[in-house]
Amino acid sequence: MLRRSGEPDSERGTRGMGRIEFTAEIAELLGKVRRRPTAGWPWRPGEQVPDGLPTKQSWGWLFAPDGRVLTLVNPRDGICSLPGGSLEPEDNGDPAAALAREAGEEAQAVIGRPFYLGYLYDRVGSANGGHECARVRMAAALRAVGPSEADPASGRHYRRLLVAPGLAVELLGWGAPGLRQARAAVATAVHWLGVPAAANETIEELPVEGCTVFPGPVYPGGGRAPRR
Repeated sequence: MLRRSGEPDSERGTRGMGRIEFTAEIAELLGKVRRRPTAGWPWRPGEQVPDGLPTKQSWGWLFAPDGRVLTLVNPRDGICSLPGGSLEPEDNGDPAAALAREAGEEAQAVIGRPFYLGYLYDRVGSANGGHECARVRMAAALRAVGPSEADPASGRHYRRLLVAPGLAVELLGWGAPGLRQARAAVATAVHWLGVPAAANETIEELPVEGCTVFPGPVYPGGGRAPRR
């Protein structure tokens, strides 16, 4: 599935946990994972953000052809996240543009067209100076990642993993509400991207030099694809 250079499959040791396989290096990384308390924002699947409620963030479920999604791990503090972040003036209020830009900055990711899933209602407004706001969720194809670099905004240098959506929810610590969100993302990806409903269970780290993941049209404004 991945086009990459380096060690052949026969030299990549794996360690099994049921159906889940991963390298010893990934096992060490996952041992550092620290889950943040859930914020309890209500999930509004399929609903458009109401007029007057500002959209302040956009995050994405980015799919590989085998149904796995890109999950970022900060090796310094063990916090996991999906690619995404705050809307900036250059995004012109467009959550899709914000997702493409943030995915490029955080994960050097190039994505396909984003599909809207719904939003989380942040009544406390921690992303909006104490005023209520929406945090949008989208799904898109992960076309490629470029060479691994630190996020220019935060300085964080994320490790980039492909994991099954259900496992991503576990790593994120989102519980049952996260599973409902993941199911919406999977249903959208199955319909629009043609990925399987049952994802590959292997945990895989994307190569630091970058790789092609899901060839196809690229949504403008994201990262740069690796050189061939």
